[in-house]
Formats: sequence, C-alpha cells, structure tokens
Amino acid sequence: MTQRIYLDWNATAPLRPAARAAMLAALERVGNPSSVHAEGRAARHLVERAREQVAALVGAEPGNVVFTSGGTEANNLALSPCIDGAAGRGRLSRILVSAVEHPSVRAGGRFPPDAIEEIPVTSAGIVDLAWLDARLGELYRGGARVLVSIMHANNETGVIQPIAAAAARVHAVDGILHVDAVQTAGRIACDIKALGADLVTLSGHKLGGPMGSGAVVKASERLHLDPLIRGGGQERGNRAGTENVAAIAGFGAAAQAAGAALEPDGARIAALRDRLEAGLLAMAAGTVIFGHGTERLPNTTMFAVPGHKAEIAIMALDLEGIAGSSGSACSSGKVTASHVLEAMRVSPRLAAGALRLSLGWSTAETDIEGFLTAWRKLVSRLSRGVKDGLAA
Repeated sequence: MTQRIYLDWNATAPLRPAARAAMLAALERVGNPSSVHAEGRAARHLVERAREQVAALVGAEPGNVVFTSGGTEANNLALSPCIDGAAGRGRLSRILVSAVEHPSVRAGGRFPPDAIEEIPVTSAGIVDLAWLDARLGELYRGGARVLVSIMHANNETGVIQPIAAAAARVHAVDGILHVDAVQTAGRIACDIKALGADLVTLSGHKLGGPMGSGAVVKASERLHLDPLIRGGGQERGNRAGTENVAAIAGFGAAAQAAGAALEPDGARIAALRDRLEAGLLAMAAGTVIFGHGTERLPNTTMFAVPGHKAEIAIMALDLEGIAGSSGSACSSGKVTASHVLEAMRVSPRLAAGALRLSLGWSTAETDIEGFLTAWRKLVSRLSRGVKDGLAA
C-alpha cells in the first residue's frame, strides 16, 4: 500500500513516541492514585509528574492544572457563572464568546441561553476589540460581571487572536477571561501569564498525547472552578472520579516533548506551509487563502478555489491517499456550513469550497510535494467540471 499523506493535524495529531512509552509504562502498573499504599503512591507520582509537564508548557503552577477527559469537557468546566476569583465578587451574569469559537464554547457552557452573546470578528477573522470594549463598558455600567471566552488561534483558519489586548479590556471591568488554547499549546508560545488569561483549556490529542485527555489551567489558585462532576475529592475537588493515569501520563509526556521542540518544529513547519501556499496560489487562478496576511499558526492553511465543492475535493484527495479536511464542521458524516467563514463574511459559494490542511512535526517536504502533485491533477479535473456545469 502506498504511504498515505496525513494533513489533518488540527483534528488530531499522531501519538508521539514519548507519549506512547509513558502510557505503556503506566499500564504496566497497578494502583489507584488516591490510595495511600506504595502502589497508589506510584500511580499518584505519574499523575503529578504529568501535571508538572503540562503546567510547564503554559507557564503555570502545577497545582493550577485540573485534568479532564479532553478539550470539550475542559471548556464546559471553565464556562460557569459560579467561577469566582475572590469571595464576595458575586456570580458572573453574562458570557461573551467570539463568533469563531469551537462549538463547545459557542454553546456557552453552563450559562443560560439568554446570557450568551457573540463577539463579532473582522473579515480577517480577528475579534473586534472596539466592539468588545464598548460592550464591556455597557455591561459594567449596568452592574453585570462578565466572562469572556476567546480562542488563542482558530482551528479552521489558524488566525491568532490578540489575547493580551482583550485581557486588558476584560480585567478593566472586573471580568474573567477564558482562552481555548487547544490549537496553540505545543505549536506556538502559549504562556498563561503573557496572554493575561485567567483560564486556559488544553487537549492532549492535539499535541501528540492520547485522545480522552485534557486540562483546565488556572492563572491563580484564588480562582475557584465550579465542578461538573461531583462526588469525590480527586483533582483537588475540581473533578470527581479516579484519574485516567495512563492517558494523563501520555498527555504529560507529549506536552514535554512538544515544548522541547517548539522553536525548531515551528520554523520548519512554517517553511513547509509557505511552500504549500505558494504552490496553491500558483496552480489555480482565484485561489483564496483565508486569513492570509494576518498572524496565523505556522501549520495551518485554509483555502478555496471559486466554484469548487469541498466535499468532492476531500473524497478525491482521500482516494489519492491524502487526508485533509473541510473548513466546515462535520456532524454525522455531513459537511455543514462553516460558522467561522460565515462570521468572516465569506460568500457562501466560496465557503462551500473551503479546505483545511494542517501540518505537524513529522510532516515532510515530500508530503507537501505529494499533495501539490495530486492537487494539480484534481483542480484541473474539477475546473473542467465547473466549466461543464458538473461541480458547481
């Protein structure tokens, strides 16, 4: 079988060798990390070592890392009206989320539907800071305390948000800032203090750890979470239930490996992405790269050729041995309109052709050349179909 080309790292990254080794070693052990005997203490050591590794990746204190089953659970744990930074500050009465957030954030967590508002973005996909500033002022003058959630970088376009600038505005009105850093941790610098975030959420499988692992990271121990799962004292009372030791150990090892390779991997992958985009633009007239010219993740390209359908292109690429994705969210196997491109005011016709390619640490130059060779054949075939009225 011909070696496949994997270009869907933003969906999930292959398991890093260090993570696999850590998981296998953990699976060889027996012991509940809450038990006080030697076996339990050994299991607890693995969990706490991983907590240190994950904390180091985002510049946090280990005690402020709360492990979850993944990014979606982490987001839901973070987005609660009952999160409070100090006694007597009161409940949060409203949540503002950017229009390009992951669905688990757009849903508003545990806020009621009438308390959820969307922050608009520019045509480049960047949050409208002027709108945010004005709305925060209105809510503050009306006596509301606000939780704001803005992702560090978009999972579809790779556009990086001005988090530090947003944090200054949120904190000026006694608000709390949550940042979904699922796509950035391990790919670009993601220091919780430099960002100014109060809460950061992470996902293990995006950076080469196992699926089913994630975390909420707090900037301060004075910030109290509102547990989703109650009934035990695990995770310092923030999440009941016996910890998944093997998954957590793999998450920690992946975080350490990603942090160690951050700079060299980032520069190499950015060069590959630039080669990819140059080839795309040279190959088909009218090709649009979304977010081009703005600060983006070094590994992400989202593009479209006018008149082409993403679903047809994805299937054709898969048959050529290439794994990519639509810029749209997939549900039950169906491709639906991208809310990200809609928020950026991209025309529905162009958005219908959006494809996302995302790279990672094992992506090679031969993968990029292999994709461009396949795309050259495919775009020629699709373009003929458009002219004949078959693919439009």
